[in-house]
Amino acid sequence: MKRILAAACLALSLSATAHAATDAVLTKQVNAFVDEWHDDAAHARMAYFDKMAEDGVYIGTDRTELWRRDEFKAWARKFFERKSAWSFKATRRNVYASPDKSVIWFDELLDTPNMGPCMASGVIRKTAKGFEIVHYQLSMAVPNEVAGKVTKLIAEGK
Repeated sequence: MKRILAAACLALSLSATAHAATDAVLTKQVNAFVDEWHDDAAHARMAYFDKMAEDGVYIGTDRTELWRRDEFKAWARKFFERKSAWSFKATRRNVYASPDKSVIWFDELLDTPNMGPCMASGVIRKTAKGFEIVHYQLSMAVPNEVAGKVTKLIAEGK
């Protein structure tokens, strides 16, 4: 009986999560928020950093790029002094959420002019003031066919 009850609870929680993931209104809001965040960088608007939580983390493509928001802002300042810091355009994004929709996570495939295709994932916290990015991780999408060559180049560059 305990097993049946546990299985029922698990099924219910999974269906609630699946429902949140397919919530069209929430997905539209998240897409608009993340697209605007990317647009802030594309137009070198410092509002980019306001969309990150004070305790937010940004992980870039280099193994040394692990920053808290304010460290990331200081490092990136030189890029935001130009017309465009960097340009990420999502070509696909999946949005998921906790049952109460207070925690949202997403993954996205990005088109970037300087790094080619990239992939990223992020976590967003919903607050009384709106959304804030708590965690974002960017990676270059390396095709499996060339992964060995890339690995070799990385090893040579150490």
